[in-house]
Amino acid sequence: MALSKQVEDSLIDAQQDLRNALSFSARTEKPYVSKHIADMMAQIDNLIDIIPLLDKVEELKDGIADY
Repeated sequence: MALSKQVEDSLIDAQQDLRNALSFSARTEKPYVSKHIADMMAQIDNLIDIIPLLDKVEELKDGIADY
């Protein structure tokens, strides 16, 4: 099941906010903080990208079961 447009938009908004936080943390915080903000951004990106792939795998699985 694909992400709803509302959820995907919210995740993209969260990434933008994290990008802003990363910009500030790079100048004022210890690298540890910036690293974890960047990790959160990457996890959101991975989530957005993996859902369509999982949908395709599920379709293929269903196709093989019908065969």
